Amino acid sequence: MRPGLQDTIQDMGRYGYGSRGINEGGAMDRYAAAAANMLVGNENGEAVLEIHFPGPHILFEQNTLISITGADFTPTLNDHALPMWQPIIIRKNTILHFPSLAHGARCYLAVHGGFDIDKWLNSYSTHLKAGAGGFHGRPIQKGDILHCRESTFYFAGMMKEGKDYLPLHWRAAYNKPYQLPHEISFVPGNEWDFLTDASKEAFTQSNFIIHPSSDRMGYQIKGEELQLKEHVELISTGVSFGTVQLLPNSQLVILMADHQTTGGYPRLGHIISAHLPKLAQLRPSDSFRFTAVDVATAESLLFSQVQEQAIIKRACMDHLNELICAQ
Repeated sequence: MRPGLQDTIQDMGRYGYGSRGINEGGAMDRYAAAAANMLVGNENGEAVLEIHFPGPHILFEQNTLISITGADFTPTLNDHALPMWQPIIIRKNTILHFPSLAHGARCYLAVHGGFDIDKWLNSYSTHLKAGAGGFHGRPIQKGDILHCRESTFYFAGMMKEGKDYLPLHWRAAYNKPYQLPHEISFVPGNEWDFLTDASKEAFTQSNFIIHPSSDRMGYQIKGEELQLKEHVELISTGVSFGTVQLLPNSQLVILMADHQTTGGYPRLGHIISAHLPKLAQLRPSDSFRFTAVDVATAESLLFSQVQEQAIIKRACMDHLNELICAQ
């Protein structure tokens, strides 16, 4: 009914096409996107709607099961507050709205069965530069109709007459991935030792601020000016989601989901995968500090997070199956 700032269809990313210059894209906060799908019984890689504030007004023209995760934009249905990180049965002809920003940068809406859209290069994600994928390769606009895949379960039959929605009794525990939101860990990159000792110290001891010009392609970072030991010219090499590069103006950029596939600036570090979700939820003007860890620690933290997701997914499926069998 009304578009938000930039609402796009996303999934876990588009892999295998970097050699052709097509980046992986996908959800900025993949932990929240996966959790939204788990809560409604979908596979982790199903399409979700990534929403920024101010958010959209969405009319549901059919009964469905939804979940909302990630940033808290105080979602309401027909002006009644909805819980987050919890599956909710929605009655048709109701309006979802996001009236105010509580915290975070982007939230995710999943529907049971997923959105009925086609994949582009094996992914539902919207590639804005190519104008492909997602919903016609662009952000959602007023009047767009997103079809949902059919469900064989009549969710609305569980609701009492006169009720517009029904939260189900399970929810995802989500605090751990977002603890200490202003401490972001990294592993040193190939050109880390190109920095002077004073700049290395400033990198790990100073506060950095996300510049308002930041977007899904990269976070422009303002802070201490960092210096190399000597001027170097590098050949463009592969970069990834979370690569931290030093720009010619002595400031930093962190490459995000829509990053380019190669870059020629020094790669000082890489944000560990387990901390990309909380980095994705930082907003312009938020500050944070870098903390150095080794690869073994980064792998351990990611493995722990993947295990937690597996437990959440199994529990959600068990709850949903019990609910369906009871009807």
